[in-house]
Amino acid sequence: MFEKVLVLLDGSEHSERALETATQIAKKFGAKMTLLHVYSVTVPAVIAPEPTTLTPAGVPVVTSAEVAKIVEAARMVGNRILTEGEQKAKSANVRVETTLREGNTVQETVALAKEGEFDLIVMGARGISRIRELLMGSVSEGVIKNAHCPVLVVK
Repeated sequence: MFEKVLVLLDGSEHSERALETATQIAKKFGAKMTLLHVYSVTVPAVIAPEPTTLTPAGVPVVTSAEVAKIVEAARMVGNRILTEGEQKAKSANVRVETTLREGNTVQETVALAKEGEFDLIVMGARGISRIRELLMGSVSEGVIKNAHCPVLVVK
């Protein structure tokens, strides 16, 4: 029934439970799991009229080098989350691979699920950013609405 299972991980307790559930499903059906972490870095733009002009007090200017550091930090966190998930899956004798993507979590999840022809998406009910969810909508809701395959949301 399920040969390829996509598991969305964000480091939250809900995604940990999703990984546990997906691992049980993968074991039962002999499925291969792909663990996905999507990171997004938004840096507010501040444009200074001249390089020598000081910005008004309290307005940070972010250099391209600092943006690169922020992006790299997000990648490192994502890789750590994926590595921990991979170790848990392997310890349960489940075939597993990992994917790290940058962008919108809903769009990247749905795109990978379709590209990889996954049979099931498993994800946590709530991620680490409750405020973002209130402002932008639920990731699980977006994936459910747009996915081509069944979505299991784990609380």
